[in-house]
Amino acid sequence: MAAVYEDGFRLYRKLEKGEFFVCFGDTAQGGVDKNFTQFGSKTKMDIPLVMSMHGVAAMATPYIHQALEWIFDQTGVRPVFAFERQNGGASEMHNLYMMNKNNKYTLYQTKRFGSEQNALTDTAERWGWDTNTVTRPKMLGDWKVAYEAKQIKLYDKETLEHHQTFIVNKNGKPEADSGQHDDGVMSCAGWYQLYMSEHAPMSDFDDVEQYQQLTSFGL
Repeated sequence: MAAVYEDGFRLYRKLEKGEFFVCFGDTAQGGVDKNFTQFGSKTKMDIPLVMSMHGVAAMATPYIHQALEWIFDQTGVRPVFAFERQNGGASEMHNLYMMNKNNKYTLYQTKRFGSEQNALTDTAERWGWDTNTVTRPKMLGDWKVAYEAKQIKLYDKETLEHHQTFIVNKNGKPEADSGQHDDGVMSCAGWYQLYMSEHAPMSDFDDVEQYQQLTSFGL
């Protein structure tokens, strides 16, 4: 029998000053699916904070806003956040923009795929991550490599359980097994795209040399 997890946040370690976080929310339309958000440290290469919550995306947004502000208060570095644009995520990105009056976080702008390099290139005029027939195989493929190599440390049991029941169906499509959920997998796969593309804002560092050292390592 599958474990039952309460809605809310799960924190696995103390955050440190100077850490840079990227955060990704997989959206839900209600029902049995959850809004699943991974708050991961690009500096420490782990995901120490997870939120899973039933309901529509709009119900999760105020809690995510508070979490992003809290991350900034702990680290002194503005985190980057993206909702998946589907299932109401696009409108909730706009709501976060309106909520971010203290400028304690930045919002991810949609990237386009280069047709030749199959890589993320220029920025589109919108916020959030588009999961579609082009981006879905890339995000899952990239995350599969990182997950199997144990590149990123995962603590959250619900997230790990979702990975254990994620399969490739008879048509070759990666998805959750029958009666299971893929929210933990998709949120990690989206998070990893931000991990690869986003950098800490230079203005959040008093020491330019420290910032240059961080960015030289891809942070």
